[in-house]
Amino acid sequence: MRRFGPEVLKLGVAVIAIAVLAASAGCKKKAVDPFPPSGAVAGWEKAGDTRVFAAKDLWQYIDGDAEQYLAAGVVSTSTSDYKFQGQLEAVVDVYTMKDAAGAQKILESGSSSGAKNVQVGDAGLEYAQSVTFRKGPCLVRIVAYESTPGTGQALLALAHGVEARL
Repeated sequence: MRRFGPEVLKLGVAVIAIAVLAASAGCKKKAVDPFPPSGAVAGWEKAGDTRVFAAKDLWQYIDGDAEQYLAAGVVSTSTSDYKFQGQLEAVVDVYTMKDAAGAQKILESGSSSGAKNVQVGDAGLEYAQSVTFRKGPCLVRIVAYESTPGTGQALLALAHGVEARL
């Protein structure tokens, strides 16, 4: 059996440490843009820039409702406007929470008799003019400004487009 001196052992430990750091740097999750670009979801066009609100500034976006999100552990909120076939306007809000329990808490607080369960994300609800779902620590709310015969299907398609990017 061959024995190595302290210099060789130190070098070996340094090489292993560098390898671990390099591997972990490659595994870090990159920032996710949950908003599908124009044309990525049939009929939907992204209108304008995405706006981002830190938790402390959420009141600027949803004044009066921000407290329940803060209590559930919201970290940030991103929002973007969309237009379906040049007519139906909708807004997509993505609330990034500290954990999945916070997203679930908000989703469950919004359920009512007018909601229908839908298969999107980890759990989803569809209303006449909106779709809300959670996926991991994210809560997504998509709201149309009007209701047409195809609103539900169009919003659900956009919801699946967002889900695929989370």
